[in-house]
Amino acid sequence: MIIRIATAAALAVAALSAGAFAQGKQDFRLSNRTGYTISEVYVAPSKSDDWEEDVMGRDTLDDGDYVDISFARREKACEYNLKVVYDDEETAEWQGFDLCTISKISLRYNRKTGETWAEWE
Repeated sequence: MIIRIATAAALAVAALSAGAFAQGKQDFRLSNRTGYTISEVYVAPSKSDDWEEDVMGRDTLDDGDYVDISFARREKACEYNLKVVYDDEETAEWQGFDLCTISKISLRYNRKTGETWAEWE
């Protein structure tokens, strides 16, 4: 499942066809390697105190799938926070991703330890 999401200055969300907007330097691929379905994804500038809208809209991100999240070219902020909500309503949050230097974030979960973490490149 591939979904292309546009995130404007206020992180308003719209599903895009390829090439509809010029790519922003913050664009990244989010991969779900947790073993669970993610029902909501929020990406907000670190300086914001609001998560804005769910960038997945009505879609979900199944285990093993990924979503390409795109920003408008005019977006200037580089540091963003990420929040996901799993289909069982559990949440996980990460702070301070420099999306101007990161192109991929993979979310992982260890069932034995209960630890959720993110790996990026």
